[in-house]
Amino acid sequence: MTTVPMPAEEMTVGRQGHYAGAASRLVAFAVDVGVAWGLYLLGQALLGGVVRLISGHVYTLTSHRVVASVVLGVWAFLYFAYQWAVSGKTLGMAILGVQVVTVEGRPISFRQAILRTFGLGLCLLTLGIGFLGIVFQRERRALDDYLAKTAVVYDWDARAAHLRWLARKEGTGQHGVSHQRSLVPPAPRQTPRPSEPPTPTPSEQVPT
Repeated sequence: MTTVPMPAEEMTVGRQGHYAGAASRLVAFAVDVGVAWGLYLLGQALLGGVVRLISGHVYTLTSHRVVASVVLGVWAFLYFAYQWAVSGKTLGMAILGVQVVTVEGRPISFRQAILRTFGLGLCLLTLGIGFLGIVFQRERRALDDYLAKTAVVYDWDARAAHLRWLARKEGTGQHGVSHQRSLVPPAPRQTPRPSEPPTPTPSEQVPT
């Protein structure tokens, strides 16, 4: 049985809260496109079956291209907007361990989810030019992120993610140490308390 190659531990420790790179986001988007398209085709088949069962006529949505295009556009909008508004992540993003947050690192609002979905459409209409910020911008923000004032970060520790090898070279230096900025503030360092002398037992007490 073949095993999936995993990166060294020093390349993946502490990635939670850091800006997600291009590979993770691309694979997550590809998963979402596949899921959304599959559900769309399933809905078409169910609709055709219901119409045929009721009227006895064969009906396919693809025979009406304008209607099919509108339905597909509305469905794609709802697919992304609803999931971002509810949890900040789509199915593909959940599988790859990334999440949409505000630029301050907080959960996004319903309005931001709507704006980001519109921005995603603009990125696609520009033939992918709007996505270049993910590759060249320090905070990995695309056009839809700037429009909605959001960012995409890793939302689980890469040590527990079996698919984290997809992003093993993103944001790393020569020695595999991540130089990406994190939205998660570091935990305050606790000052160790001075050790107290042990309390003597009754047998150890010196009689007066």
